[in-house]
Amino acid sequence: MKEIERKFLVKDESYIGMAVSATPIEQGYLSTNPDATVRVRVKGGSAFITVKTRNVGAVRNEWEYPIPPDDARQMLCHCVGRLSKVRHIVPYGGWVWEVDVFTGNLAPLVLAEVELPAEDAEVELPPFAGEEVTDNPAYYNSNLAAAH
Repeated sequence: MKEIERKFLVKDESYIGMAVSATPIEQGYLSTNPDATVRVRVKGGSAFITVKTRNVGAVRNEWEYPIPPDDARQMLCHCVGRLSKVRHIVPYGGWVWEVDVFTGNLAPLVLAEVELPAEDAEVELPPFAGEEVTDNPAYYNSNLAAAH
């Protein structure tokens, strides 16, 4: 499955009043190799393991599978990098934006992402979207987790 995603720094807190939900997420990386990143995530009461390939612009392959939350928590103990964040879901302009507020050592970083059906899909940017960082590896979650 292809993932097509654009990512932006968040410049203000206007997303808070627009959000329809906020969910804490704990995630870690069993592999941060850009050719085969392997992520474990506990989100609310659910857990997933995800494999992603290297980005080519805003596009990459992604496979995600549900796993038992207890297994995920055990896997998190063996990860090479971990991070915590709260994900806010923000509908805007016909798209669903995910605004991640990072906690711990990554605070006060806030990033917004939107998944698209095509790389050239037109997107009206919400007022909270600042600088686009889609092509900047420093803002990949795997790199953020490994660095902190």
